[in-house]
Amino acid sequence: MPKKSSRRADFDSPWKEALDYFLPAFLAFFYAEAHAGIDWSKGYESLDKELHQIARGARSGKSLADKLFKVWLLGGKEAWLLIHIEVQGEPEEDFPLRMFRYNTRAFDRYNRTVVSLAVLTDERADWRPEKYEYGAWGAVTGIHFLTAKLLDWRGREPELETSANPCARVVLAHLAALQTRQDPITRGRYKLQLVKGLYHHGWTAEDVRQLFRVIDWLLDLPWELQQGFQEDLHNWEEEKRMPYVTSVERYGMEKGLQQGRQEGRQEGLAEGLLEGIAAALASKFASAGKRLMTKIRPIQDVEELRALLNAIPTAQSLQEIRDRLVGRQS
Repeated sequence: MPKKSSRRADFDSPWKEALDYFLPAFLAFFYAEAHAGIDWSKGYESLDKELHQIARGARSGKSLADKLFKVWLLGGKEAWLLIHIEVQGEPEEDFPLRMFRYNTRAFDRYNRTVVSLAVLTDERADWRPEKYEYGAWGAVTGIHFLTAKLLDWRGREPELETSANPCARVVLAHLAALQTRQDPITRGRYKLQLVKGLYHHGWTAEDVRQLFRVIDWLLDLPWELQQGFQEDLHNWEEEKRMPYVTSVERYGMEKGLQQGRQEGRQEGLAEGLLEGIAAALASKFASAGKRLMTKIRPIQDVEELRALLNAIPTAQSLQEIRDRLVGRQS
């Protein structure tokens, strides 16, 4: 089996973030027919816990951004939509088999139609899996899934730049991440340009914040270049009067991970995450956010701190964060 890219895991969380928030735009961009058949007025539901149970024991190789969503079709019919995103720099031989296993297990669990989709982010133009089949004597069992290839958008960047679909920005960031793996200076310049361009499409403030989170992750920079990017971005934010917290969060998280690795113990990681939470709360909620840290600092559970840190960017008010702490104490 081909060796897998060490940078692939860096793309996991950004794509999951994009799918959770931008599912309608994602389907409109990659799978227009699927988007047109869904009643979006009823919303959609992410079934991450259910997918975890389905995927248990079903993995063949390592997949990353797997997502399962429950949607309603036009006409009132209920359906489950399985979206499987394989974010990797190299093809994987067992990928079609995994798609088959996820589909059949979801069907067995819910007894509903399951539509399997895949977005391929590798750089091998001739790798385009679309089915898995087995059988004998003319009897065939298998799956045909819908595949989109990000590589097909290379060379079409001007079209992506002018697109009103926010997922076009995610594709731009992903292509740039692949192209600038060995050129962080160019990556930093393009990252700033891409972030500034978020203001030109009439998206809501929350849309812009969510896109920023995804771009910030995909176009990761070395520490020293990230600091310069942060300064330039801060000046831009001041001009636009639209605060972000993502980069501040990631500074704290990175410092915590680095400190945890150096010290070889969980306490170091917890301290770094607490620093990230403090910076994020101060950036988003000013002095009121700082005061809340007196209740947060006693927490030392790393997973709990990570969850709290991830909740800050999308919180509509500081009360949401307080409610999480009350729920913890009850």
